[in-house]
This record gives sequence, structure tokens and C-alpha cells, in this order.
Amino acid sequence: MAKITIKDKIKKILEKEIAPMLAMHGGRVKFVDFRAGVVEIVLQGSCHGCVLSQLTLKEGIERTLKAKIPAVKKVNDIGQ
Repeated sequence: MAKITIKDKIKKILEKEIAPMLAMHGGRVKFVDFRAGVVEIVLQGSCHGCVLSQLTLKEGIERTLKAKIPAVKKVNDIGQ
């Protein structure tokens, strides 16, 4: 049986919980990497460059991931 990694858990949360929320506003999120407690993503679609993207990043995405995966310490949008 394959071991579920932290990256797998992050991807699942992004896909099942975060992506639908962003899609309602025309946005998307792409997982890039996870290392040393930091999740790297790229906000796309209407989220890219939106004035509220930092609020979405910190209060939506980062808060959700940190609550569900204690190893997550920070989320960075590397597409900005």
C-alpha cells in the first residue's frame, strides 16, 4: 500500500476544498512544492493580480492548510 505524503494531503485539500471556493470567483490554484514547512502555490485566473489575493492566500488557503496539516507553517504564492 502506498504511503500518503504531506504533499498528497496538501494537493487533496487544495483540489477538494480550496479550488471550488476560488472557482466561484474565476480563480484557480496550482500546487508547486512543499519543503521545510512552506507550501508554494501559484494563484491563477482572476486570482492572479487581484487586490484581495493576499487575503485569500493568508486567511483562506494558509489558514485551512495549517489547521489541517500541522507541518504546514506558511503558504507562498510564487507566481506574483
